Amino acid sequence: MNKTIIFSSDAPKPVGPYNQAVKTGNLVFLAGQIPIDPTVGKITATDVAAQTHQIIKNIQAVLTKAGTSLDKVIKTTVFMKDLKDFSQMNEVYAQYFKAETAPARSTIQVAALPLDSLVEIEVVAEI
Repeated sequence: MNKTIIFSSDAPKPVGPYNQAVKTGNLVFLAGQIPIDPTVGKITATDVAAQTHQIIKNIQAVLTKAGTSLDKVIKTTVFMKDLKDFSQMNEVYAQYFKAETAPARSTIQVAALPLDSLVEIEVVAEI
């Protein structure tokens, strides 16, 4: 297997023993992104909509470094602290992924997320 580690300085640095993304073949697998603002190194957004915007900006930065884009995302997994906030997340998500070409998606409620984030999103994209 040939794997390439992807790192973008425009996205948050990993906070553990993992990488922002790993490219193998014509696919790139991104680690879950939480809404850390990379310019300050912490979560500044306080609501689900603003956190989702920041997460997708982080995802775009890593995808760009990997040589791909949101248009090439084939699968997303959204982790939410509370599914009651689904409509807020989904409204923002729809601004970046249009229904006609949207990737496959799973959305899961979890007990907690790192740094008390309200949302986390991971993606798989084609290069």
